[in-house]
Amino acid sequence: MSTPGEQAAREEVVARTTVVLRPLAGPLSLGFLALAGATSVVSGLQLGWVEPAEGKKVALVVLAFTVPLQFTASIVAFLARDGVAATGMGLLSGIWAAVGLVLFTSEPGSTSDALGLFLLVAAVSMWAPASAAAAAKLVPALVLGTAGLRFLLTGIFELSGDAFWEDAAGIVGLALAALAVYAAYAAQYEDTLDRPLLPLGRRGKGELAVKGTYAQQVAGLAHEPGVRQQL
Repeated sequence: MSTPGEQAAREEVVARTTVVLRPLAGPLSLGFLALAGATSVVSGLQLGWVEPAEGKKVALVVLAFTVPLQFTASIVAFLARDGVAATGMGLLSGIWAAVGLVLFTSEPGSTSDALGLFLLVAAVSMWAPASAAAAAKLVPALVLGTAGLRFLLTGIFELSGDAFWEDAAGIVGLALAALAVYAAYAAQYEDTLDRPLLPLGRRGKGELAVKGTYAQQVAGLAHEPGVRQQL
């Protein structure tokens, strides 16, 4: 039991505590467009639209374009207090960096068991933020989930060398690019117009984030990472 003096001291500390929130631009459009760029060029390589000899150029596109943009999107998402988006973009940045580096250092048309095993783990990792996002934003959840499927199929191909899995990964990669572009446009219009133009499938906290009052937005702030005492 705390004494009345201790209770009064705690109340005084709470009264003097101020939490400052910094307005930030939404990073989802940047991250999704970066994803579309990587999955498109890699799909082109997997489906034979790009010659195997150009694999190093595909790797450079991934490393120079996708990796830094998704890393930036992840950092901004962390600062914007969206842990699901931050985790998803951070994972994508790291996964594409690994894919790009292995592709750049490998012989054209070769496969890698190490990359295959890594991509199986990457697929399972992507489904963590995807499943969490499904409770709030269905379209981003679908993008992250499809990215996980894409990595799974590519991983199976890397381990087996079977062209069927390579073609399947390439086709799913193109579908992922289309989903990512749609999600990017939807998020960009929503941020610019302050209202949804293309649906993102918001529900629950995702819907409250754009339609809720200011008081509703900050209601649980004291319990968020960075404000509460422990993660």
